[in-house]
Amino acid sequence: MRRSRAEIIREYGPFPGVDRVNGVSYDGQQIWFAAGDTLKALDPSSGRMTRSIDVAAHAGTAFDGRHLFQIAEDRIQKIDPQTGRVLGTIPAPAGGGDSGLAWAEGTLWVGHYRERKIHQIDPDTGTILRTIESNRFVTGVTWVDGELWHATLEGNESDVRRIDAGTGEVLERLTMPAGVEVSGLESDGGDRFFCGGGPSGRVRAVRRPRRRPAASRAPEAARD
Repeated sequence: MRRSRAEIIREYGPFPGVDRVNGVSYDGQQIWFAAGDTLKALDPSSGRMTRSIDVAAHAGTAFDGRHLFQIAEDRIQKIDPQTGRVLGTIPAPAGGGDSGLAWAEGTLWVGHYRERKIHQIDPDTGTILRTIESNRFVTGVTWVDGELWHATLEGNESDVRRIDAGTGEVLERLTMPAGVEVSGLESDGGDRFFCGGGPSGRVRAVRRPRRRPAASRAPEAARD
């Protein structure tokens, strides 16, 4: 397993009226983050907030190229980002203990925080398709270039790790500085991860390590 210190390359926030950042996603232009009673959009270039949608946003956030998905207590909402309208809901697999959320080619991937699991689910029904075990509390989840990454928080320590999607084996770890919490995780598809900062009220950009030849491969229906 490769270990290194996470390189924080930019911090956003804190933001007016935002006490906590939960889930984080990226639509190719804007960072979306869950702030409790609102889902907010942030321009990563200027650091300015651009949108705010009044919708329950308690944990993970994902984007499928057209819609946002947002965990709200024991359900996952499908949201039209243009209108802010909730188009539908499905049950969240952990029944309220859910954390991170990611979209990967037709399915959703959901962190089950205290059970140290990641569930792949059907986005139309919420049916669990498969489950991956972790050895730490799971927060954010993201797929990028066929790699499954997730964030952890346990014992006041956070890291971001790449795991084998088949076995759950940890292949790489980025250790966050002491006191820095990761509450949500999303890749920009390039060299950055966007990390929710939990009670700090911040979003942080962390450098993604460059890929070496051997990489964990996404299953057929699970790649960004």
